[in-house]
Amino acid sequence: MFLATRELRRGAKRYSLLSVVIALVAVLSTILSGLATGLVTDGISGLRALPIDHLAFEPGAEATFSRSTITPEQLATFQAEDAIEATPLGMSFANARPAAGGPNLDMALFGIAPDSFLLPNKDARSAISGKPGLVLSHEFEEQGVNVGDLYKLGSSDLELPVVGFTFGGTYGHAPIGFTSLSTWRELTFGNPDDSRSSAIGIRVQSGANVDLGALDETANTDTITKQAAYAGSPGFTAETTTMSLIRSFLLVISALVIGAFFTVLTVQRTRQIGLLKAMGASNGYIARDGVGQMAILVSAATIAGTLVGAGLVALVGRGDAPVELSPSSIITSGLSLIVAGVIGSLVALRRITQVEPAIALGAE
Repeated sequence: MFLATRELRRGAKRYSLLSVVIALVAVLSTILSGLATGLVTDGISGLRALPIDHLAFEPGAEATFSRSTITPEQLATFQAEDAIEATPLGMSFANARPAAGGPNLDMALFGIAPDSFLLPNKDARSAISGKPGLVLSHEFEEQGVNVGDLYKLGSSDLELPVVGFTFGGTYGHAPIGFTSLSTWRELTFGNPDDSRSSAIGIRVQSGANVDLGALDETANTDTITKQAAYAGSPGFTAETTTMSLIRSFLLVISALVIGAFFTVLTVQRTRQIGLLKAMGASNGYIARDGVGQMAILVSAATIAGTLVGAGLVALVGRGDAPVELSPSSIITSGLSLIVAGVIGSLVALRRITQVEPAIALGAE
């Protein structure tokens, strides 16, 4: 590595352009990571926050609440199992119209039983256990909604007051609102005494061994983990796939750029490489020196670009854009870029092995 570090110091201008390009790619990669994490959080943070392990849907619903209807008999099958806690969960998207006038609100409405463990906040549970009302996530509070405001949801003329705020998060990019299961049933089915729900929230006792598959066969349901249910959020799969493809193409482009630069650099150093071989240096030594040089350059530029990108994400995150800094995703993005750069530099190794020591005789 002696020659590599020395050449980096003496030829700083030669490597400055590549360093800037790699740093800009790192900035873009970090911003994309922030956007990807932000989109995921904006799509499923409310579902992720629910204190459950699994969700049981109607067969064929594919983790989509709007495609699933659970009957009391299906719910009773799970509630009869001692090792789990099972509670009905209603979910639908609603357009909330303020009774006093003003802008409408998009809402992911969750209907839960007042005594359910789905809403950990005791005050929030108490708020929906009385007269029909709404407990909204703090995102609505930031939009200017106040306790006591009246809203009509969907086509219903039922006016629901805002009775409090809690951490609810979002689902399908819409802030969550909680209401009692009977109120949700009245809004959804037109009858508060209807006994249907969208899904069953399940929490398995620690250390318990429960055969959920057998329960599914008995109840004719499809039980999946909470993480698997994320795919049912509108746009979740398409968004994550798109962002992953963009980041993959970015890594491929980065590897090609670094590979092309290293190839040109190797051509320019042909006589120097021949001289090193004439002095006894092996192909392996020269290859390790060159790849090590690229690794140092790519690592330094990536770290600098990642820090700049993280700063930009932090600034943008103060606005309405769905971006979020995640240390794990940023570190993974940076390491992936470094690995892609090192792999790209390997394309020039074949040219190094083809240089003959005799070419040094033609050196000026």
